[in-house]
Amino acid sequence: MNEINPIRFIFFGSSPFSVYILEELLRAGFSPTSIVTTRDKPRGRGLTLSPTVVKEWANKKNIKVHTPDKLDHSLAELLKLENSQIFLVASYGKIIPQIILDIPIHKTLNVHPSLLPLYRGSSPLQTTIIDNAKDTGVTIIRLNEKMDEGPIVAQEKITISEWPIYEVLEEKTARIGGILLAKVLPEWVAGNIMEIPQDHSRATYTKKISKSDGLIDIKADPYVNFRKIQAYHHWPNAYFFADDNSSKKIRVKITKASFRDGALRIERVIPEGRREMDYGDF
Repeated sequence: MNEINPIRFIFFGSSPFSVYILEELLRAGFSPTSIVTTRDKPRGRGLTLSPTVVKEWANKKNIKVHTPDKLDHSLAELLKLENSQIFLVASYGKIIPQIILDIPIHKTLNVHPSLLPLYRGSSPLQTTIIDNAKDTGVTIIRLNEKMDEGPIVAQEKITISEWPIYEVLEEKTARIGGILLAKVLPEWVAGNIMEIPQDHSRATYTKKISKSDGLIDIKADPYVNFRKIQAYHHWPNAYFFADDNSSKKIRVKITKASFRDGALRIERVIPEGRREMDYGDF
């Protein structure tokens, strides 16, 4: 890790994507004065109250964490006390109001894993895989209150040869975004970068993913099914329904698959109520 850079910033994030960005920033010598993340949530079968991965990362690094219920004037007054030069956002999960975005003198930058204005919204990586959009990338924008509509500060293109599972693409794009952000940050603060407005006429949008999106038809296009399996690997998992010995329908999650020579090969599954197993054994 390089010597810590004196630029003072607060980081907003909640997911593994956020952690990869933080790791790349820290590797380049940039450490947040504090982190804003979402509240602890019940997780797992026991619904144990658990922190976000970002909060866990921050605790290990002894970095102060804010987990506000509301992004309101009270939070704004609290954040003002830290005298940040800039706020950085990556996969925070909430719309940040203008009263907070405008606190630092150098405003707020956001890392988004698509070539904006394409794939605005909450599921750019999953939708990129589903759409088979292999020419993709990462964009840094100056954030405003509207969803992913702020002016572009920097972009880096990425070409995908074969679709990995979601988690792999998430890490790849986040690390590229983190490295790009580390390069951009000092130049932005120095006033050496001119932002470019997005062409809103070219904008496309993604939707919030639901559990039902993971359902596949085994008889459908095999490459479409493969991309759904890869895109929804983290959540909600691709799945199909099958008859069990009592003629009841059971949900079968697909955990591993490959696509070769025009054919989909399902390799590992988790049948409802059972452990993960080879698809052939199922």
